[in-house]
Amino acid sequence: MDSDSTWPVIDTSKPHPARRYDYWLGGKDNYPADRESADAVAAGFPTVRLAAVENRSFLRRAVTFLAADAGIRQFLDIGAGLPTAGNVHEIAQDIAPSSRIVYVDNDPIVLLHARDLLRSSPEGATAYIDADLRDPESILTAPAVTEVLDRSEPIALMLVAVMHFITDNEEAYRLVRTLCSAMPSGSFLVLSHATSDHLAAEDLADTDAANLRSGVPFRLRTGAEITEFFRGYELAPPGIASVINWRPDSWRPHPRPEAVSMLAGAARIP
Repeated sequence: MDSDSTWPVIDTSKPHPARRYDYWLGGKDNYPADRESADAVAAGFPTVRLAAVENRSFLRRAVTFLAADAGIRQFLDIGAGLPTAGNVHEIAQDIAPSSRIVYVDNDPIVLLHARDLLRSSPEGATAYIDADLRDPESILTAPAVTEVLDRSEPIALMLVAVMHFITDNEEAYRLVRTLCSAMPSGSFLVLSHATSDHLAAEDLADTDAANLRSGVPFRLRTGAEITEFFRGYELAPPGIASVINWRPDSWRPHPRPEAVSMLAGAARIP
């Protein structure tokens, strides 16, 4: 964490995705503006809380796959959000204690709670930087990134439930390509994204209207548009799938994909 002792300024009058997500996950680090925004989304997409929970479960399974099966020991988690049970470093270091993790977010309240993201195993390392996905160079050149992560070894680039806040397609693809191009060969791109594929036209219109009312820029993308993020990379089985169906670790009665409307994938960067 930055050593600057200046207390971060939190604008509680405007909703923020990290705090809104915290609200959907049942957390307490959110404010009336965040809850109002979250409820506005829920008015058009009533199962959004379920989507948040299932997306978090995908994150845990993805990190387990990367650490246990793919041998990844370094993680760059952009849009990390507020700490909750099963953070990336907890999962990865439980499998491989030497794992090294850097978290990135642009919400000052996450900075206040960053100490919970910095409880590394003695063998590994964790760091947190306050930065914005829209400025990838500031992330890639941050001292915490250059000091904690070894660019000669593979890194898992985690973009979980964050790219749908970049509403312009050209910018979204450029950001992902810029980040991926800085990753060593053998790294992985892990991405989940809200999709319009499972929504009927009427439901899609309601969801789009609700997102507009929420005050947080948001874009649903089709499966084809989400696939474009992975173009040129080697998708791990099962490819791009609903977050509920991506490498499930046990059988359970899953909700219908349309109740979650989130697609996800993990792909090796050559």
